[in-house]
Amino acid sequence: MSSPSPKAIQTAKAATSRRFVFLLLDRFTMLSFAGAVEPLRIANRVAGKDVYRWVLAGEGGTGGYVTCSNGASFKLDIGLEEIERDDTVLVCGGIDVQKSTTRGVLNWLRREARRGVTIGGLCTGAYAVAKAGLLDGKKATIHWENQDGFLEEFEKVKLTKSVFVMDGNRWSSAGGTSSLDLMLKVIAADQGEDTANTVADQLIYSSIRTDQDTQRLSIPTRIGVRHPKLSQVIQMMEGNIEDPMSPADLAEEVGMSTRQLERLFRRYLNRSPKRYYMELRLQKARNLLMQTDMSVINVALACGFASPSHFSKCYRSHYNTTPYRERGTQGVPGPGIGVRLSI
Repeated sequence: MSSPSPKAIQTAKAATSRRFVFLLLDRFTMLSFAGAVEPLRIANRVAGKDVYRWVLAGEGGTGGYVTCSNGASFKLDIGLEEIERDDTVLVCGGIDVQKSTTRGVLNWLRREARRGVTIGGLCTGAYAVAKAGLLDGKKATIHWENQDGFLEEFEKVKLTKSVFVMDGNRWSSAGGTSSLDLMLKVIAADQGEDTANTVADQLIYSSIRTDQDTQRLSIPTRIGVRHPKLSQVIQMMEGNIEDPMSPADLAEEVGMSTRQLERLFRRYLNRSPKRYYMELRLQKARNLLMQTDMSVINVALACGFASPSHFSKCYRSHYNTTPYRERGTQGVPGPGIGVRLSI
């Protein structure tokens, strides 16, 4: 009796297990990758069989290596070759994802998308998926630090602040531990809630987040102050960067006088409302300078500054450098996310 062919064995495996292809981009973030692959490993242990398989892919090809942002290297199982149609591709991004999103990566993603493969991005991996045009008209998410640059480049993508997003066969997670939440959702759909909860227990992960949860801490938690009117004012500031509201308008919106608003900020944040607002605008400006190829003039306008000279003066006062020098020291990035550090 003849032995089954390798292809027959592979087909039999595919019928009983789901395979993930982790596309590792140069300087990808280990935490997001580990948060995705470890739940799969534990799910196999819980099930007592291999319900999940995975391979590591990259431009280096079979036997090549990819180095992540903490310096560790991973050996690749496959290159950018045709994969199984039932596979799920997860693009693992990290630092300087614009540079690592090469033409070869984009062509491979587009080709596999045409074949109907489910494709997702972990951390800044969503940038590569969007750059390939695969998120146009779709909901998506990316690490909050990279959202400003992403919004400027990909206007057709419906960007959210969610921990993760699953829009049909296009997935994205925001970075950090959010990939863990995404994979627990997948495991629950494939193997049942009990299995997903057991996997979470094994990971000592006691608070599973959903796609309705947002990435960042609440404003009271972030600023260390629980004052409803202060939180409301800060929320309005964050939502009106391009067209800043006056202190008088902010005060009126929460039912207090301008002087009361001033005292509130001085008491809890040790700065004036105007100063706090300026810091928010300059922080966004810095993100845009480092993540996009927008001109300094357009960055200034996007952050509510009427003139480049005023913007430059404020920027120098806060960061001790000019917007032009800031961009020059980082190297002028091409379109998209530049050299920001992603979790």
